[in-house]
Order: sequence, then C-alpha cells, then structure tokens
Amino acid sequence: MTNKQILEQFWKTMATNDFYAVGQLLHDDYILEWPQSCERIHGRENFSALNTAYPAAGQWTFNLNHIAEDGELVVTDVSVSDGKLKDRCITFSTVRDGKIWKQIEFWPGSFEAPTWRAQWVEKI
Repeated sequence: MTNKQILEQFWKTMATNDFYAVGQLLHDDYILEWPQSCERIHGRENFSALNTAYPAAGQWTFNLNHIAEDGELVVTDVSVSDGKLKDRCITFSTVRDGKIWKQIEFWPGSFEAPTWRAQWVEKI
C-alpha cells in the first residue's frame, strides 16, 4: 500500500469505531500530538483505549474531505461527528515501515461567522 492508501485505510477503520483494529495500523513507536491541549499519546494501546473511552453521543463518523501525500508525510482533512458534535480535523501523519508512526492533529473549534463580512462570503 502507498502511504496515502494507509491513511485512507486508517480513516475507513476509524469509521468502524473499533479503535483496537485501528491500532493495528499504528507503528510500535506511535505518537499522537494534540497541540491545542498540549497532550501527547504514546503507543497504540493508549490510542485505542482513549478513543474507546471517549464520551460520545453516538457512533463516530468520519468523512475524508481531502488527502495529500508527500513522501512519508500524508495530510488529511476529515469531518468528524458523533451525531451531536460536528468537528473538522487536520492531521499530519508520518508513515514508517508501512505503519503510521506519528500524527499531529489540529481540532479547530467552530465559531459563528461575524456579520460584518456577510456581504463578501457565502455560508457553507
């Protein structure tokens, strides 16, 4: 599989909500960083346990909006929802030895667009 295909498989497996199955796609030395909350997760076991325990209103869905690959670096733009929350995540993934070695995820909070710029924009 190409690095791009590995990340496509990652998000497809995330959509099963079987986060231990997702863990099989992760490198033995896996690291996940969340810069906004200053957190780092080490290892596939911690990744799988955290995602399994994460409080959710329902089953998680993942829609891959965009993916770009440059060597071992793959960047994905994914819409994520549990039926109540709707977020968008930008993930920078580094692939080594056919597994996801490191990810840095940005979870920007959504906000209401200011009315002053309404004349120049289109709501999506």
